[in-house]
Amino acid sequence: MPNASAAPPRQTRAASRARVKAAASTVIVPPPDATPLHGALLDSRQRWRDLVHLAADFAFETDAWGRFVFVSPDPALGWPAATLLGQTADLLLVDAAGAACFNPFRPETPIRRRRAWLKRPDGSSVCLSFAAAPLLDAEGRIAGARGVGQDMSEQDRREAEVAGALRRGEVLDHILWRMRREVLAPRMLQAALDALGHATGCEGLALVDRLGNGIDALPLYASGRAAPDAVAAAMALLAAHPQDNSQGTAPDGRLMMVCPADARFGAVAALVMWREPGSRAWDADERTLASATAAILRVILEHDAIQKEMVRQARTDPLTGLLNRRAFMDEMARRLTRLEVDGAPGALLFIDLDNFKMLNDTRGHDAGDEALRLVARLLEANVRPMDLVARLGGDEFALWLDGADQFAAAERAEQLRLNGPAAVEHLTLDGTAKITMSTGIAARWPGRYEAVETLMDRADQAMYAAKRSGRGAWRVAPAT
Repeated sequence: MPNASAAPPRQTRAASRARVKAAASTVIVPPPDATPLHGALLDSRQRWRDLVHLAADFAFETDAWGRFVFVSPDPALGWPAATLLGQTADLLLVDAAGAACFNPFRPETPIRRRRAWLKRPDGSSVCLSFAAAPLLDAEGRIAGARGVGQDMSEQDRREAEVAGALRRGEVLDHILWRMRREVLAPRMLQAALDALGHATGCEGLALVDRLGNGIDALPLYASGRAAPDAVAAAMALLAAHPQDNSQGTAPDGRLMMVCPADARFGAVAALVMWREPGSRAWDADERTLASATAAILRVILEHDAIQKEMVRQARTDPLTGLLNRRAFMDEMARRLTRLEVDGAPGALLFIDLDNFKMLNDTRGHDAGDEALRLVARLLEANVRPMDLVARLGGDEFALWLDGADQFAAAERAEQLRLNGPAAVEHLTLDGTAKITMSTGIAARWPGRYEAVETLMDRADQAMYAAKRSGRGAWRVAPAT
């Protein structure tokens, strides 16, 4: 094999380039006196050149010193052929000095489908798949190389996009699989965050309430290590770009990314992700994955809001917004069970509006509905947050007072007896009989088991006793 570092034979470089360029680009026309064999040979060489031009994005031949002596087409990869001819082919390699860099211009054996990155004149790179073979002299030593390359950059890009989409699909499938194992929306949200954090290598991430402000933003759900500074910085970034996925660096150096996840119903939220200072930046696949996960979280939040609204409607009286009979009875059962554990008393007030039917008949149902709403607000104003207020149906209401005995309940009933008529007095100024309240009280003492239905019946009987005594009064049911 010739020594690649030895000096080339004496010849002028300009003359060599001219001859090679002429050989590469000139269409050979046989002279008039050429033999048929000579014409066939020239035709075969022209056919070979045409096939190379059509089939290859880059064709080359190098000499024993690794210099281009043939390049096709012209220009090749953006390089004029005259610029490359006579130059060392290694100069086109993106990283000729790298130990792992494949050099298609110095094959020792025939190669096929081997990829290498070459430089373009504008500094960009292109990936080519090469088929090449060494050229041997009469003694079997390598005297150069010849080969063709096919541009694979676009195919690589498409394959990378497909591979990225497949990876994202696998991660999303895993997130959905984790979510499907859960039933309740809060656990589904937590599972989704855990899976996303594991897939992206985050230090931490959170689903944050966007109604919060900066560091006061409330994480609805979180996974990984907490980073309040990153969350606060992400919320500020989201305030500047409320509709877009954004990324930046927190004051403590953490890399953060934030994606809006506003639900049509319920929570106004955002997905916040962060990495430790000095970590790698978020790549395109991770940004796309975060957006897709934010969309999933948004669906869960909307589903949760719809479920909660359905439960609320099923437990709520539509006119007054109070608990309905079923919800009140269910909650009463739980309260009575807790009474046994805590050893505390409780009291039930059963309230019926006097002369309500006359108001409906005289003033119409709109006036009746307004009276019911006013009474509901009055009852809510006279209980503690821990107490229960319900409309049982028609003009019947109920109160449950946690921890109250019959004396505390009687005081509350007296306040309502006095204040109730004033709350709806403007509806009866035309001479309609005043709306008053008849109330029955049933106290339940710890250690004395009594079913909800029994307690309700005792309070109901006491209420009718108040009505029989002249209405607008209250009575306490006898203890069992």
